Amino acid sequence: MSEAIFLLGLSFLLVVICLTILLLTAIPAFQELAKAANSIIRLADTLTRELPATLEAIRMTGLELSELSDELNQGAKNAGEAVKQVNDGIKGVRQSASSATIATKSAFAGIKAGLKSLGRPRRQKRSASDLYQENLSPSQQPEEWQEGTEPENIVSNDRLINPDDLRSQGFMGDLRAED
Repeated sequence: MSEAIFLLGLSFLLVVICLTILLLTAIPAFQELAKAANSIIRLADTLTRELPATLEAIRMTGLELSELSDELNQGAKNAGEAVKQVNDGIKGVRQSASSATIATKSAFAGIKAGLKSLGRPRRQKRSASDLYQENLSPSQQPEEWQEGTEPENIVSNDRLINPDDLRSQGFMGDLRAED
C-alpha cells in the first residue's frame, strides 16, 4: 500500500506542477484580456458621447442636401420657364416682323398699282372669269362656261385656285385689263 500512496502523491505532485505551469502561462493572457476589456469600455464611452452629435450632424447634412436639391429643382424650373418666355418672345417678334414685311410689301404693291393706274386712262371693268376666259383658247375652255358665268376654280401653274378664296383674301376685286 505504501506504493499506492507513493503513486498517488506523485500524481498529485504532477497535477500541482502542471496547474502551476498553466497558471503562470495564463496570467499574461488574462492581463491582455483585462486590457482589451478596458479598451472596449473606453470605446463604448466615447461612442456614447460622440455618436449622438455625429448622428445629428449627419441628419442636418441630409436636410441641407434636401433643401439644396429643392432649390436647384426650383431654379431649373424657373430657368425653363424663362427660356420658354424668351422663345415665345422670339416667336412673337418673328411673327411681327413677318406681318410687317407682308404689310410693307402690300403697301408698296398698292402704291405701285396706284401710280400705274394714275398714269393710265380708265378702262371697262372686267371680272376675274372674263379675264380668265379671255386668256384661254376656246379649246381650253370648259363647255359648261357660258357668257357671264364665273369658273369655280382656276388652274394656274398646275395649281387649282378658287376665285372666291382670292376675293376673300383681298387679292381679287374689280380687275382691270392691263395692256
